[in-house]
Amino acid sequence: MVEKILSRSVRMMFVSGAVMGVGVVAQPAFAQDGAAQRIEITGSSIKRIAVEGALPVQTLSKAQIEQSGATTAADLIATLPSMQGFVTSSTSINGGGGGTQTASIHGIGDNYTLVLLNGRRVAPFTTGSTVNLASIPLSAVERVEILTDGASALYGSDAIAGVVNFVLKKNQKDFNVEFTYSTPQESSKGKTTNFALSKGFGDLNNDGYNVLFAYSHDEQAELNASDREFSRLGGVTPFNEGGKAYTMYMLSSNSIPGNVNLTGGTIANFNPYFANNGTCPAENTFNVGRRCLFNYGATVQLLPELKRDSFLTNINVNINDDLRFFAEGMFTKFTSTARFAAPAQPLGIDLNSSLWKNTIAPALTKIGGNPAAVTRATMTLRLVDAGGRTDGWATESRHLATGFEGSFKGWDYNASYIFSENKAIDNAVAGYTSGEKLDALIKSGAWNPFLPPSASTKAALAPAVLKQVLDTSTSQINVLNLRASRELFKMAGGSSSLGLGVDTMKQTFVDNPSAIAMGPNSLQPNWTDTNVGGGTGALPIDSSRNSWGAFGELYMPIAKNFETTFAARYDSYDAVKNAKNFDVDGNLIAPAVQGTKQSSATYKLSGAFRPTDTTLLRASYGTGFKAPSMSAITLPVVNGGSSNFFPCPITSGPLLPLCTGTAEYNLLTGGNSSTGAAALKPEKSTQWTMGFRIEPTANVSVGFDFWNVELKDQIKTLSQSEVFLNPAKYASLFSAYYDPIQKQNVLAATLLPFNLASAKFQGIDWDHSYRMNTSNGKVTFNWTGTYMLKADLDSGIKGDAIEESVGKFNKYNDVTFRVISRLAATWKPSERYTHTATLGYHSSYKDSVITEDDGAIRVRNADGTPGDYVGLTRKVNAYYTVDLQSKINFSKNLTLTAGIKNLFNQDPPFSQRIEGGGNQLGYDGRYTDPLGRQFYVVGNLKF
Repeated sequence: MVEKILSRSVRMMFVSGAVMGVGVVAQPAFAQDGAAQRIEITGSSIKRIAVEGALPVQTLSKAQIEQSGATTAADLIATLPSMQGFVTSSTSINGGGGGTQTASIHGIGDNYTLVLLNGRRVAPFTTGSTVNLASIPLSAVERVEILTDGASALYGSDAIAGVVNFVLKKNQKDFNVEFTYSTPQESSKGKTTNFALSKGFGDLNNDGYNVLFAYSHDEQAELNASDREFSRLGGVTPFNEGGKAYTMYMLSSNSIPGNVNLTGGTIANFNPYFANNGTCPAENTFNVGRRCLFNYGATVQLLPELKRDSFLTNINVNINDDLRFFAEGMFTKFTSTARFAAPAQPLGIDLNSSLWKNTIAPALTKIGGNPAAVTRATMTLRLVDAGGRTDGWATESRHLATGFEGSFKGWDYNASYIFSENKAIDNAVAGYTSGEKLDALIKSGAWNPFLPPSASTKAALAPAVLKQVLDTSTSQINVLNLRASRELFKMAGGSSSLGLGVDTMKQTFVDNPSAIAMGPNSLQPNWTDTNVGGGTGALPIDSSRNSWGAFGELYMPIAKNFETTFAARYDSYDAVKNAKNFDVDGNLIAPAVQGTKQSSATYKLSGAFRPTDTTLLRASYGTGFKAPSMSAITLPVVNGGSSNFFPCPITSGPLLPLCTGTAEYNLLTGGNSSTGAAALKPEKSTQWTMGFRIEPTANVSVGFDFWNVELKDQIKTLSQSEVFLNPAKYASLFSAYYDPIQKQNVLAATLLPFNLASAKFQGIDWDHSYRMNTSNGKVTFNWTGTYMLKADLDSGIKGDAIEESVGKFNKYNDVTFRVISRLAATWKPSERYTHTATLGYHSSYKDSVITEDDGAIRVRNADGTPGDYVGLTRKVNAYYTVDLQSKINFSKNLTLTAGIKNLFNQDPPFSQRIEGGGNQLGYDGRYTDPLGRQFYVVGNLKF
């Protein structure tokens, strides 16, 4: 019902906008303190009085940030309706997120959203532009500015979807102490604490200087699937759909005691322990046929353990009335301890070994098999004795920006140097084992993979468990930037202004995998060990690239009620220098320059028309581009880990013996290092917005923006499902790959990037507010939201249908929500008290389509037992939460805020998806909060 009401309301509002002949909306830029002061606004290089203009910029003040109840920058971004498609901390649970949290405007992608710190670039966490929000301490942020329109003409590559600018505190004089504590009702797991200190010295306006020091410490405790009722059953979660009873039955053949796959003879697979004892004894194992399958979804985390320490120094000195020196330095250490299921590892079996002769062959004979007919055997293990695979991601971010800003002969200018570095270290905490030590333990009989886990088997395997650094990567940018603006000439509406700028950047990325992460290769020919459970076959990376850009921006107030702005930019990117260059066989060869030198010109034209004092009409049109990331060019072809579960794509030929039925197969991934016509090209975009804001009374404000973004020449790799489910079309991508862990050939698919795709995104943003004064105080309502019209992806492959992704789980395992909205009601009975209620809403969507062949859903019989496997098409229910918050100002120096998140303890809606995100099953952790009802308190004391 909520979804129908919201959708109907959105349609009605859109129609009303169309009748007015304006198109639609934008989120507003609220006026800054000191309205007569000229400042630089996100989306423009020209300093001017901060009033809402031609571009949709939303500014979140410190008070609004506090009102959201968010404790981290990532949490804050997740509350904004214009954001979707970002990476959450839960994604790191399967090792894929790398401990990162990102921002993505309108679901276009985090690599198209430029994140800035005080208007300046920040080092990405890899080789592209995507910034890890975990490196930004929210307690140090004064406000956040979000431009939901493309800005490549000003900021260059990577700003196709828009810009998120975190503005840090400055000119603070007080000693500020802040403490936050949040705990879920259902479990002590998942609680969050924050402690922040900041102190400023001097007043910039009166003393001519200000120095600010700030420190903050954040912690979030882990939350496990076993901690919540809706997730504790993992892959065997029961549910009802359409009046019928079903159960998810997503189990893995990698189990404990181990299963065995056979080539030759009449039995394809079986479990030796089950054959001998007639039972699957281990926790979370279920008997299916002759095998014991493992319920990995019941063993994973829902949220990882997070810790962050941040230090900030901000120095501003007025050298004279026209010149100011500034320097800001920030250091953040962020750790994410993410655990997913115990290693799922196939291992080859020597048919002459004692393990085969004494354990497997007798069990095979007992069930009527013929060991003599077997030509190949593989055990599929779940190394529960090693623990869950646990990565301790440690990220150290260093950011320094320094320079001068001032005025000279009518020009406002800013010259700065930026050094920004992001260092990420992946530590093996538990779950991963040394292949050599594991093999030795199995061969000696010290550890038997066909026994159920126990204290003694865990102790026996302990010497093989890895506790070491697996990988260290460093991403760094060095930027020189010069900007200037000035008034030019008088026009009917005021003074025109010109903004000019030039910047140059060197970006480097170095990745040094450990010896065991690389395994046997040309760099260490005598190395023989492998990382069981974590993959082996990585290669080092050492790449760098120089780029520069120049822009101009002209603002013209043609009339008192009509203004236009035109901006143009030219960018040039050198080809990538690859100091660690490998051939397709993994041999180190001479350093090379890869890719091609690329340049592009972009522009943007925008206008704002105010026919009355209470009406604003605005529109913009522009182009954008995105240079290929360095890794998309220079990444060597390496072992990319396991695929999702797919039926074997091979039906005949020499690769057929490598098939193991519906299983996880290997992936090979790398970059496209071509330097000629086949080299990767920049991605291009065109985007436009049309919007209006009306204020019929002093208490009512209504705003809409209708926006459209089209991308072409998108750099994509084919999706796993595309390749594995269309094997005839992609036969050339399948090959035999010698897996050093399994010590045998396996079937692998090679996925490399190309300029394949195009996409179209279209939607409506709205921002409405209503204010009224009553005898009991001031009441304010604010309703923001996004209604997605299109998120269409064209793979660029002949014969492929366009993937329409709005309101459905698409073939890339992602969801684009039709409607996301946030309605906040605030009651302020006096200056001392403020009370807020907030309704958050995500619309329903078509769930992942499950077929009978997927082997993931079974009918649930009347007695609760699982029946036949079936295919199922269903919808995921809409998800809404209600939050309450009260703030008390005891004095101007002491405030206390208390709140309840998810007042009605709404569980995440059931989802049958089996791909995408972390290893959680039964719900989608990327889009919902598993914590349930939470209580929090925030204290702020100033001296």
